[in-house]
Amino acid sequence: MHHGVCDLGSKAAWAEGIVNLRIGFLGTGLIAWAHSLALKAMKDSGIVDVSIEACFDSDANRSSGFASIQGCSAKDSPGEVLDAVDAVWICTSTAAHRELVALACEKGVAVFCEKPLGRDLEEATAIGDLVASSGIPAQVGLVLRSCPVFRSLEAVIGSGEFGRLMAISLRDDQFFPIQGHYGSTWRADVSKAGGGTVIEHSIHDLDILRFCVDVPATISATTSCFSGYEGIEDSAVASISFEGGASGVLVSTWHQILSRPSTRRVEAIFENGIVWFEDDFTGPMHIINDGGNEVRACDSPDWVTELPLSKDEIGLAIRMYAAADRGFVDALMAGKAPSPSIAEGVFAHKLVEAVYASARGGGVPIDPRSL
Repeated sequence: MHHGVCDLGSKAAWAEGIVNLRIGFLGTGLIAWAHSLALKAMKDSGIVDVSIEACFDSDANRSSGFASIQGCSAKDSPGEVLDAVDAVWICTSTAAHRELVALACEKGVAVFCEKPLGRDLEEATAIGDLVASSGIPAQVGLVLRSCPVFRSLEAVIGSGEFGRLMAISLRDDQFFPIQGHYGSTWRADVSKAGGGTVIEHSIHDLDILRFCVDVPATISATTSCFSGYEGIEDSAVASISFEGGASGVLVSTWHQILSRPSTRRVEAIFENGIVWFEDDFTGPMHIINDGGNEVRACDSPDWVTELPLSKDEIGLAIRMYAAADRGFVDALMAGKAPSPSIAEGVFAHKLVEAVYASARGGGVPIDPRSL
């Protein structure tokens, strides 16, 4: 079943008549596997009524391998995938996103597009315009918003439990993702990725700081490249001032410590307490105040915990994608606008561009809202 163009006010019309949501994948690398396994686990648990029908990858062997495991059809082109599905997960290299989103918009297929949307703010904005003009339901893969520990941090900041937030630091480090289980050599090619650790990885961090804290008013930053890949920064430090008066620091690095995968440490200092954690999914959250020390659990919803997935690091990582994927599917089937929206993804790109613009200017403060 295919759908015509719809506007935000008539998304219910897009979902009319769909019982089983037919899903396709464009790109079948690591992130596609995470989403597909999350969707399968939710289907097997009776949480969502979906079927993975088709996939395409520029690497035919990778596509056929994905298809054989998922029980779907490996197609010869993106268009063939889109002709067979109601919704598509776009998990290709960044450079292909704009063309594929445009094709999905043309065919009236709902889009879950992985971050970053584009190689730069201009491409991201163009994708935002395509989605807005077509009216297709669309979501961006800013999955940290679904993590229980960040949801808990947002609640603590919003509640005023420990007074006003004064300062927050977020350190994000991982080994350079062209090796190991990532195996995505394109991330060393600026023509395909658009940049390095800031746009490819810390777009998550900039977005989650805006989500949990406030809108950044200015960003001052420096970037460095130790690995020698032209245009691919592997170290960045950004100082952020938020609209509400709090300050923040983001440290983002891609190192060569293969035994250390993606890791985040967050410390938030309030007037009357300090909150910190270093597990970016379920925590726990550590709290220090005059009442002593507390370790606060940040549990996943029961339905996430009970998914038929392993309890190891791989299973936990897939669970992080499950909440975002369910949110997208549920929104589609309810005729509601998915969140985070493509427009929110575009604003995340403004935060990324502010980092890059500041670094190009020697650390000059940039207001991302003006970009």
